[in-house]
Amino acid sequence: MAHSEQASAESGEFGYRQELRRVLRLFAVFSVAFSVVSITTGIFLNYAFGITHLGPASIWLWPIAAVGQTLVALILAELSTRIPLAGANYQWAARLVGPRYGYVVGALGIMYSAVGMPGILLLGAAPLLVTALGGDPSDSSLLFAVAVVLIVIAFGVNIVSVQLAARVNNVAVVTEIIGTVVLALLLFGLFVGHAKPVGHGFGILGEYTKLPGQSLFYGIVLASLIGVYTLVGFEAAADMGEETVDARRTIPRAILLSVIVSGVLGMITLIGFTVAIPDPATIASSEVPLAEISTYWLGHGLTSAFLLVVVFSMVALTVVAAAASARLIYAMARDNMLPASGLLRGVSAGRRTPVPALVISLVICLALMTYGYLNGNAFGTLVGATALIPYVVYLLTVIAYGMRRHRLDRLPGAFHLGRWATPVFVLALVWLLAALAVLVLPSEFRDALWVTLGGLALAAVWYFVGLRGRLRDGAAGPPRLPDAAVRQTPNVVEGERR
Repeated sequence: MAHSEQASAESGEFGYRQELRRVLRLFAVFSVAFSVVSITTGIFLNYAFGITHLGPASIWLWPIAAVGQTLVALILAELSTRIPLAGANYQWAARLVGPRYGYVVGALGIMYSAVGMPGILLLGAAPLLVTALGGDPSDSSLLFAVAVVLIVIAFGVNIVSVQLAARVNNVAVVTEIIGTVVLALLLFGLFVGHAKPVGHGFGILGEYTKLPGQSLFYGIVLASLIGVYTLVGFEAAADMGEETVDARRTIPRAILLSVIVSGVLGMITLIGFTVAIPDPATIASSEVPLAEISTYWLGHGLTSAFLLVVVFSMVALTVVAAAASARLIYAMARDNMLPASGLLRGVSAGRRTPVPALVISLVICLALMTYGYLNGNAFGTLVGATALIPYVVYLLTVIAYGMRRHRLDRLPGAFHLGRWATPVFVLALVWLLAALAVLVLPSEFRDALWVTLGGLALAAVWYFVGLRGRLRDGAAGPPRLPDAAVRQTPNVVEGERR
């Protein structure tokens, strides 16, 4: 089947016209997921937290998060073969359970993107870029201006075309591997070669500490967050489902590859930087411990280059997150689930990208970034909620999978868990409940729970004001996925949209 015919079949099967340009192949889709996970960004921002609460041994909690998220990825990979549509988590939830359930998942996804992108740029990329270029990172007005420029660039790339966004992320994958993983291997080599004196050997990898008055168990719980915070977002590959060639086979491979590669390379990075710690006490108190370690071994020049790689990784993450956020808004608007859905479902005829959804997403991000500039403490609390939200989305999606999996048909040649589906589902559910407990129970993160509940309350306002009536009248929402027994072939249209 030709690509254009296959594209129409995959979208038409769910009652939609093929509007987006289907041009992405495996490496491009893998790059999308890998850039959103961004081990460079996650480890750089969260390494100090683990070292502070548990010491160097905290890095061994990374594999636990990697295995847990791989279980989740296996389920999402199977779902992506059955429902390869833009706004993936929303589509899966809405079609497996119902439009109201899907609306909750979609609203959480929009909230996550709206806060996460401004937070990464304003609190992460802007200070690092200003520092690397010799500016004053304490100048809040300068940081705000830099963050605004970076986010406009990220959205501008997406407005030009999905191909340009894919090229940016292809480059980001290479620079992230060279700039972070290779740097970690270099530091490991310098440590082994005794290039500079340090007061420890490989035994540092097993050393642990705890803060005064804090139990060891509590320290382990808090230190585990380096992996929990970082290894999220891999389902962004599925958000590009309507722009991916042979989506049913390409997307599950991209999802699984992104989690596995991120898990392995992240572990290599953590080991390389940790053995190269010159003084654990100094590093634990540093705001940018990876930069401190790099400076000790390589000097300020190469460390500044490393910081630029980190900034580029954050910008690339934002480019992909902007694409995923716009596809989610577009997908929900196409089902008439949002205010002004008629406008937000628009697609540029020439570029074949959801430009109105990109523009409204940018406006929301700029508004929240301005709020962050004017009220930094409250904005920090908002950003903290972005760690909790994806795990709530994963939990809701996995529950939906467990409820309806027996009604999903098996497609020839497509990824399928087969007899492993039940154990994978149970283990993924246990992992997600444990991860959510880690994110909610410590008093340090209790505010994130209230922010998430507040966001859901805001979403409930639109539901009662406008969406409930549309759903009651049959004017909104996708059709529920029919029973596998009803479906005669993989490409039978599932039913009318309305």
